[in-house]
Amino acid sequence: MSALKGSGMRIVDVRATTVTVPLEAPLRHSNGAHWGRFVRTIVEVETADGLVGLGEMGGGGQSAEAAVAALKPYLLGHDPARTEALRFMLANPTASLYNNRTQLVAAIEFACLDLLGKHTGLPVHALLGGAVRDEVEFASYLFFRYPSADGTGEVRTPDQLVAEAARLKAEHGFRVHKLKGGVFDPGHELESYRALAHSLPGDRFRYDPNGILSVEEAIRFAHAIEDLDNDYAEDFCYGLNGMRRLRENTRIPLATNTVVVNFEQLAANVLQPAVDVVLLDTTFWGGIRPCVRAAGVAETFQLGVAVHSSGELGIQLASMLHLGAVVPNLAFAADAHYHHLRDDVIVGGKMAYRDGRIAVPDAPGLGVELDRTKLAEYAELYRELGPYPYDRDPGRPDWYPLLPSTQFADPRATGRPAALAGEPY
Repeated sequence: MSALKGSGMRIVDVRATTVTVPLEAPLRHSNGAHWGRFVRTIVEVETADGLVGLGEMGGGGQSAEAAVAALKPYLLGHDPARTEALRFMLANPTASLYNNRTQLVAAIEFACLDLLGKHTGLPVHALLGGAVRDEVEFASYLFFRYPSADGTGEVRTPDQLVAEAARLKAEHGFRVHKLKGGVFDPGHELESYRALAHSLPGDRFRYDPNGILSVEEAIRFAHAIEDLDNDYAEDFCYGLNGMRRLRENTRIPLATNTVVVNFEQLAANVLQPAVDVVLLDTTFWGGIRPCVRAAGVAETFQLGVAVHSSGELGIQLASMLHLGAVVPNLAFAADAHYHHLRDDVIVGGKMAYRDGRIAVPDAPGLGVELDRTKLAEYAELYRELGPYPYDRDPGRPDWYPLLPSTQFADPRATGRPAALAGEPY
């Protein structure tokens, strides 16, 4: 067998740094909350010629840093251009039954594509077949929010939600609006969602309760919003069978980022359709390239696709932008938590929205660079504050989520929970 030829690059080091970056206010969701900040782990892959590729993954703290360090025996000496070999080397399907490295593979893949782009002088989208658009539209990702430490930013009532959507539209130009639900009882969230839709005529809307509704409640909720300009109903209930039952009982297209997150589930959904739109997450699917492949399958079978957000700083946002640039069948605005951030760790600070869109980076690689000062600042902040329990609600310390849920937060409860007293944001 002849020797494999690659780029000539060789990996000589892999580093991980966990940071915590402030949010405007704590974001509430069906499983708990982001307690006023994101915890993200920045991955750097360095080659023998001094190039550094950037990756990013969610949370994890010291455990994520240790997990990345544990990949060194696999990665040292490897050619970062051989990303397909890397996929099987790190996440062989049977080995992954014992050690699921999907998100680790994603972060390493981002870095390897970044390296390959820098090595060739090409942006990542050129390595993936070339851009079909030079900017990606985003939805205003709306959350119910606890007040920030200074008392501002609360979103709890329909009026507060409408005001927040108007603010974001004025500031960023959003024309599509997504409400993250599953926090309050369905009646309160239905009232809030309808108020949101009526407040912005001509715009489009999405509601996502994170699969927390029973199928029967999901059907009732869907019937109650069928007259609105819905893009789709996202994860109203959990599971392919539950979503399939819902799909049989509503005219609204269904979307998911929880029950179609790999190719076997995608195949099952093609054979017995349960959702109409697959929300592709560059982390959940194990990288940008698997998402491009999945989008191709969706194109073949005429399923919709959109770009999903699992919470991002600028490096992962860049991965989402390059994905959005190359997928011809991207017919929906992407999701992003990004506008909730107060800062970023990339040179130049936060990327800017223009008319609800963000331009696709065109510099070599991912097109973003680390701001070393910011990286150090937010790494120190993480060491000071530590992690937070993503799947706990600071306002309900004895509560934990069930599927489906019948125990919701009280929308009459005002103020900032005592559990957030130690959080500065």
